[in-house]
Amino acid sequence: MSGLNATLGYFLACGILAASLRTPLKRWPRLAFLSELSSSFMLVACRLEVQTIMEVGEWAGGLGPDVTLTILAAVLLAHGAVCGDHSGNPTVSVLRFLQLDAAPLATVLAVASHFLGAYLAMLAAAYYWSLELTDMHMIKNLMSRECSTSLLVTPVQGFFAEGVCALLFHLAHLFLRRRTALIRVPVGALLLTFLSHIAKGYTSAYVNPSLAYGLTFHCSGFTFAEYALVYWLAPIAGMILALLLYMGHIPRIFAKNLLYFHKTRFRVRKGGEKERKK
Repeated sequence: MSGLNATLGYFLACGILAASLRTPLKRWPRLAFLSELSSSFMLVACRLEVQTIMEVGEWAGGLGPDVTLTILAAVLLAHGAVCGDHSGNPTVSVLRFLQLDAAPLATVLAVASHFLGAYLAMLAAAYYWSLELTDMHMIKNLMSRECSTSLLVTPVQGFFAEGVCALLFHLAHLFLRRRTALIRVPVGALLLTFLSHIAKGYTSAYVNPSLAYGLTFHCSGFTFAEYALVYWLAPIAGMILALLLYMGHIPRIFAKNLLYFHKTRFRVRKGGEKERKK
């Protein structure tokens, strides 16, 4: 129980830090990319601890799979509640750019902030584990040099698995983006938890390039290019396909609708046209 209390305290500290950074930035909209940095930091830092629980929690702390899933869902729910529209996900920022909702410079700064936040989260988590507050963290320090990769299939299979998960995630995101946060945040958290559970034996369904960079890119087993194929290109491909299915076109590239034809609701009678000509 003391180990779980330490973990909960760590999650709380990450959430308070992210919220404290976001509050003053609301006054300066031009610095919105820094909110993405804090959002990415909170997400990656908390997911690193969740990953630790998944790897060694069951036999080092008595935390079974049901507890792990509950903690993951709670972390995702808290992240959505604290960070709001700032998802900490580079593909979401690129999606906004393709929808003409964000400028090129703002998108580049947001994506850079995502990866910087992920890197800072890796440093913060490593320092937290070095304190060895629990037996679980002591074992994590011993295993830190030989971490287990999340990619458990071939890169080609991983590309399709991660791409499908990204497609489902972004379709849900597009359908729910105008809904109230009371609906959008819980549904998003449950969907990501479900995708992570069913893809556990494949890619873990991160559907987030910066999150994958922080959680598995440093693990041995695959090259950087293979990781990039699965965890960077696949989510982008899934996002683009989701946008095409949702809107029928990509506004940033072309305005013509390729998939759907919108008919007018009102029809003009032929007799009415003849009367107008007379």
